[in-house]
Amino acid sequence: MTFLRPITGGQTSRREMLHRVGTGMGMLGLAGMLADERVLGAGDGEAVASGAAIKSGRSPLAVKPAHFAPRAKRVIHLFMNGGPSQVDTFDPKPMLAKYDGQKPPNAELKTERKTGGLMKSPFKFAKHGESGIEVSEIFPHLSRCVDDMCVIRSMHTNIPNHEPSLLMMNSGETQPTRPSLGSWLLYGLGTENQNLPGFVVLCPGKPVVGPQLWSNSFLPGIFQGTHINNAKLDPKEVIRHINNQWVDRDAQQEQLDLMRQMNELHLERRGGSDANLEGRIESMEMAFRMQFEAQDVFDLAQETAATRELYGPGQFADACLTARRLVERGVRMVQVFYGNGQPWDDHEKIQGHADKAKQSDQAVAALLTDLKDRGLLEDTLVLWGGEFGRTPVSEGALGRDHNNHGFSVWLAGGGVKGGYVHGATDEFGFAAVENRMHVHDLHATILHLMGMDHERLTYRYSGRDFRLTDVSGTVATDILA
Repeated sequence: MTFLRPITGGQTSRREMLHRVGTGMGMLGLAGMLADERVLGAGDGEAVASGAAIKSGRSPLAVKPAHFAPRAKRVIHLFMNGGPSQVDTFDPKPMLAKYDGQKPPNAELKTERKTGGLMKSPFKFAKHGESGIEVSEIFPHLSRCVDDMCVIRSMHTNIPNHEPSLLMMNSGETQPTRPSLGSWLLYGLGTENQNLPGFVVLCPGKPVVGPQLWSNSFLPGIFQGTHINNAKLDPKEVIRHINNQWVDRDAQQEQLDLMRQMNELHLERRGGSDANLEGRIESMEMAFRMQFEAQDVFDLAQETAATRELYGPGQFADACLTARRLVERGVRMVQVFYGNGQPWDDHEKIQGHADKAKQSDQAVAALLTDLKDRGLLEDTLVLWGGEFGRTPVSEGALGRDHNNHGFSVWLAGGGVKGGYVHGATDEFGFAAVENRMHVHDLHATILHLMGMDHERLTYRYSGRDFRLTDVSGTVATDILA
């Protein structure tokens, strides 16, 4: 970012001064935070996000009380974008081998494309841990963690297409009009670390749909997720222009104080409430404060050789390790996308799942182990899954189509039962039939674990009260520890 250079003679117009001060700020797009001593009194968890908060020196991102005692304090969402197949990962179906190639009536559900007969999994399953949960052979490391995992085999969603399903899983709506889960968490709970964004998204590029997946939508801009392109986690490059080479910290603070006063006067003239201006004010403060911790948190060289070996090499492994470093510093939510685009979308050859698993299995298992060893797993909720599943029938010769009728995700830590399987799909793994769990139910349960009543976490916009779960959602109490 660019702050004022020392003025050493000559005249500088107000326009030029404002231009110098503001250069680079808007590009950061970061949620802001103010000084540690500022406290937000939000009552029962509803954020104060208005001009009044700015004028009084209260930060909309300061920690706010939950509705009730939380089981989890933070969330790590490991997002397998593209849609992993449940019958090749965590939902074994022996009947697929028995009826391989056939097309019984209950395997005729409509999906996105034309499909053929049933197709057995090319992967073997085995029971693991004291719980005996069956896991595909493509996850040799993760299978050793099953006693910490709650596998949900009865997920379902609305539409078998990437864009609406990605939006549903991230924001509870199939259209790009709603805030993301991370934004809702920041709005309701704030964040513990005043030097880092409260909602960080690690994705090497952009997935299908893109930034709307971590958008604040109609919530104030300070609740938007901060996208980090983790294609190369160089701490000096991951957030560019973070250092000021012209003036020291005290001088920067004086400049920001001046800009804040000017913006507050401007805000007052505009009626005391302007979400865009408030977000800009906050982003300047955040950009300033991030100079002193942001580069540190992304410096994986600080980790021991043993820890680096635990996670293994690769882009996704580095992202998982970074997620641990972020949450242990108080970041409220970290989302880790497996990759750019939709990598788990194996239409042509489901054996491609083995390659994705090979690149992620060790890192995910390491993350669970590392969190547990550090005493963080008990209040960190980890979610693994995609936007939907895949069909048990074949598409073409060896691939599988999208499947919204039934799929699997798993949770760990944060107050859920470990070594537990919730729900079930039919005998072929096509549709959820037992303890069916919609995405709204998953979101309601996550909010509950974070100490938030999903029906009370609302924001009034355009004449109505909106919430993450829209007008539905039921907490899955059976999975709570």
